[in-house]
Amino acid sequence: MAVSRLEHITKIGVEQMGDLADSLGDPNVLRLENLDTDLRPPQSALDFTRQAVDDDDANSYLPFFGLDPLRQAAAALVGRQSGHEYDWKTECIISAGGLSGILNVLLAALEPGDEVLMTDPIYVGLINRVRLAGGVPRFVRLIPSAQGWMLDTDELTRIDPKPVKAALLMSPSMPSGAVFSRDDWQALVNFCQRADCWLINDSAMERILFDDRPVIHPASFPDMREKVITVGSASKEYRMIGWRVGWVVGPADIVADTARVSISNVVCQTGIAMGAVATAINDPDDRIEECVAEWQHRRDIFLDELADFNVIPPQGGWSFLMNVSALGIDGSSASKRLLEQGNIAATPMVNWGSENSCKYLRIVYSNEPVQRIRGVGRRFRDAIN
Repeated sequence: MAVSRLEHITKIGVEQMGDLADSLGDPNVLRLENLDTDLRPPQSALDFTRQAVDDDDANSYLPFFGLDPLRQAAAALVGRQSGHEYDWKTECIISAGGLSGILNVLLAALEPGDEVLMTDPIYVGLINRVRLAGGVPRFVRLIPSAQGWMLDTDELTRIDPKPVKAALLMSPSMPSGAVFSRDDWQALVNFCQRADCWLINDSAMERILFDDRPVIHPASFPDMREKVITVGSASKEYRMIGWRVGWVVGPADIVADTARVSISNVVCQTGIAMGAVATAINDPDDRIEECVAEWQHRRDIFLDELADFNVIPPQGGWSFLMNVSALGIDGSSASKRLLEQGNIAATPMVNWGSENSCKYLRIVYSNEPVQRIRGVGRRFRDAIN
């Protein structure tokens, strides 16, 4: 029998779909199940990594909280987005990936039983980390529409702020691709101020925005610098998934507590990767805008191909959701049919939020080139209908 802290920790589904797709050994399987990308990292980061393999200083536990150049670069990046200056020595540490940083922040910020505000639907891996840290997810709905997802601000005003000790928020949100407008962020900021709680900003995809949407950082709102903890990652914007590097930037006291958790958890980061990420952040040729344009192009093709289905358009990020309930099936059934009859791997959204998540299927458009996704609508229709 599992220990009590694992009682509500669920599978994420992606691991199962990935294993199933791999087991087929068929290169024609369309891989839409996992948040990977085929777009390459910045060339400067690749070159630096090759050199770091032969650097003895990179083969070390030290420094425990990250290389100085990377802490400086990460603090400056968050500063540019938020409009504030951060002291890299006291207000920034490096984590072994963004999700490791989020878990460390949650462990540093929560007492058992504290509520954490999250949107619904949301990545089940974030839900699991809240529960591992002893927190209780408190969901506020994202409402689907033909224009995309919208935050239910009316529901937000009805949530009791007293038990909420943190809000864990992501824009663009994963898996939905929802992007908070300025009014949405203002409503969330107002809630956090009423609750006097932390706002943990998962900024992993904050610049992967479509249709010329602007980056809006929650710390840029009045009186929010001391309430916002930004957790970033090199995995998405810089396409550096395998490097496993993230950062935590925020007020000095909570960053110091997070550092205490960090050194007791993963201990240190990947030595040969940190300098490469610093290089990527500082590289004016990071190709982020170019990659965003390509991901938006792929999104548009999917929306056109799947126009016969109930697809909620993403406003950013790497994935979108399809509601299959009108077809008389749930996400798991749709996923099974697609793999068996359409050679398509896609993850059902079981446990990715409230019970409503079961009716959704996630489609990842970041990892397959245009020539492979054209015609995907016919494959969906043949498999599901």
